[in-house]
Amino acid sequence: MRDSESVPIHLKLTLSIKEASEYSNIGINKIDAMLKQPNCPFVLYVGSKKLVKRKEFEAYISSKLII
Repeated sequence: MRDSESVPIHLKLTLSIKEASEYSNIGINKIDAMLKQPNCPFVLYVGSKKLVKRKEFEAYISSKLII
């Protein structure tokens, strides 16, 4: 798919770790560490690949003062 045809980040259901980092301005390593936490509310496993559920990630970030 060409860039001009890709779905904007704010409309995607799930994000890669890199996309989530760009979207939130939080580092890749920090997001990866957050996804490894037990009962992380915004992780989605597709095989061994980890994706970030965008809406849940936004809600989580909005509810925190410190990450």
